[in-house]
Amino acid sequence: MSDAIDRSTKISGSEAMLKTLIAEGVDTIFGYPGGQVIPLYDCLYDYQDRLKHVLVRHEQGATHAAQGYARVSGKVGVVLVTSGPGATNTITGIADALMDSTPLVAISGQVPSPLLGTDAFQEVDVIGITLPITKWAYQIRKPEEIAWAVSRAFYIASSGRPGPVVLDFAKDAQVGMVDYAYEKVNYIRSYVPVPDIVAEQVEAAAALINGAEKPFALVGQGVIVSGAEKELFAFLEKADIPAGSTALGLSAMPTGYRLNKGMLGMHGNVGPNMKTNECDVLIAIGMRFDDRVTGNLQAYARQAKIVHFDIDLSEIGKNVPVDAPVWGDAKETLAAVTRLLKPARHTEWIASFASHEKEEYEKVIKKELYPEAGRQLQMGEIIRKITEATGNKAVLVTDVGQNQMMGLRYFNYSQTRSVVTSGGLGTMGYGLPAAIGAKMGAPHRTVCLFTGDGGLQMTIQELGTIMQEKLNVKIIVLNNNFLGMVRQWQELFFDKRYSSTTMDNPDFVGIAKAYGIGARLVEAREELDGAIAEMLAHEGAYMLVAHVETHGMVYPMVPAGAPVTNIIMG
Repeated sequence: MSDAIDRSTKISGSEAMLKTLIAEGVDTIFGYPGGQVIPLYDCLYDYQDRLKHVLVRHEQGATHAAQGYARVSGKVGVVLVTSGPGATNTITGIADALMDSTPLVAISGQVPSPLLGTDAFQEVDVIGITLPITKWAYQIRKPEEIAWAVSRAFYIASSGRPGPVVLDFAKDAQVGMVDYAYEKVNYIRSYVPVPDIVAEQVEAAAALINGAEKPFALVGQGVIVSGAEKELFAFLEKADIPAGSTALGLSAMPTGYRLNKGMLGMHGNVGPNMKTNECDVLIAIGMRFDDRVTGNLQAYARQAKIVHFDIDLSEIGKNVPVDAPVWGDAKETLAAVTRLLKPARHTEWIASFASHEKEEYEKVIKKELYPEAGRQLQMGEIIRKITEATGNKAVLVTDVGQNQMMGLRYFNYSQTRSVVTSGGLGTMGYGLPAAIGAKMGAPHRTVCLFTGDGGLQMTIQELGTIMQEKLNVKIIVLNNNFLGMVRQWQELFFDKRYSSTTMDNPDFVGIAKAYGIGARLVEAREELDGAIAEMLAHEGAYMLVAHVETHGMVYPMVPAGAPVTNIIMG
């Protein structure tokens, strides 16, 4: 193999770890020290000029911060924690990264090899726990394994469909000496991250699309991961195909792009959901037909021929039967199919979205963005005013719940890698640490976090990380004194029995100021514009706490298990 360096220098296992991280392009680590990883942290002291370590306040925060960093930068996020509770506290973030195809390498300290299996202090079976939620999990017991294991971890995490890898690092391997030799891993026998393009598949997909009268594309995060945005535009333009996006795929297309018809799914736009069951060819690109997108599978796009572009063969046909699979990296497969497409115009089909857009605007959007006088502040109006004040160039980070769905619906996107949210796992508490990572991964971009009063308090200690790192993160708390999304379900489907969803909340402004973060409370509409301007002009982190409508609802809504065309609009 190539890229061999430092072939005969005897160093400690800890230094071998750090040298390999640097060789793999790592510049930032999110972590928390502890007993079984002290040797590695001691070595890190001498590498501070090459490796930035961000001290989080909880190991879960480290994983979500690493996810935010990875999502906006396209690099692998790195987590470093100690054994036992340090390792187990990362489980939620690791599972989240697997669900959302986020490249992550989590390194946990472990008790010395001779003590493994003895129930030593802070020993836990990290490999056994994490195998089901990782692409690969490996225990390093000898310093000679370090360079190989770390490079292999980065290759697996970042190649093909990205995901998390765990390295469990025994303490004796950290302190043992080794003749260090790094070689870049770029091949693993039996691991095929990118399947070969099959010419017959490309031809079959192109034939279906060329014969379509009502084609509709579903754009997923795979387009962003692949860096296939230009190829997507060329594909859509040549065949004149309208497109909808999954939540994680939203920023693959600018909001105002003429063929972008909005978000799919439970709280998506009316047009994309309705047209899914009207199109004659449905083209899925780098998405996995999640249940929140499809609703009732028995009533999903039964009239359409299905074309599915995906790098992960296990996703094709898993939930929805596919007529024309296209294996491979979207950047390559989209270009290959586009070359075989005939230029087309679907003017009437595209125009047919307009009636749904008008209905949604009149019944939902207008009420949310331009509420009548006397109504409490609405989440939508706050979100839209902030995105417009940033020139639609900011990174949207959300927590999970009503704040998430409203953020995805009403924030505008002008460039790719602008959405950081927990999609598949729906992790409350994700937002604040993810915003930290997003800001560190894209330091020159404005990062706006929208969170609820519930999600914020799950990881509120990460305000300390923002304080210590002096990060200019804009935090917007949409406070309705409820676990809003659960309350919405209780209101609609459980006879308004609000079981354990009301919240008595602290003084968020006071808490923010205690961390040295600028803060302001807004309750009246006439204060909103000035408060937003103050927040964006403030040098450093700022928390804008907005008291929003207590019983606000996120519409449109497709009830769980219903067909995507069964849409509630209030």
